[in-house]
Amino acid sequence: MNPFFKCKKITSGIMQFKIDTKEKIVIFRLEETTLDAKMSDELVNAIGNIPGLEEKNLILDLHSLQSADESGLKAIFTVYHRQYERGLSAAIAHLNRTLTTTLSETYPEMQNIVPTESEAIDMVMMEDFERDLDLGSE
Repeated sequence: MNPFFKCKKITSGIMQFKIDTKEKIVIFRLEETTLDAKMSDELVNAIGNIPGLEEKNLILDLHSLQSADESGLKAIFTVYHRQYERGLSAAIAHLNRTLTTTLSETYPEMQNIVPTESEAIDMVMMEDFERDLDLGSE
């Protein structure tokens, strides 16, 4: 196994997810088909409690998610936006077409919604590289 990659499968209350940790990225894989009001706070808390997240970029892999209500969409936006408030990046991967459209229309500032995990990794690493260049030019 790659020493820069750790995977944990976790059940938090009623929600199941996996966390993959890389050098500069945390990949949060939601293993649920529905994200509703009951699970939204749990999603925000589970992601907020990931050790080291305050120093790493976040990828939300939502391959299993089939539906989300308004509070579910807000939870996704909340964890996405928190990373940018920290000066880091976030991306959403594997979201179905309907939820991609709904999320993009509801939160147009969410630009990093991509079809694959590898594109999400490329996106957050490119933003990380751009931040490094900006810091180096000061």
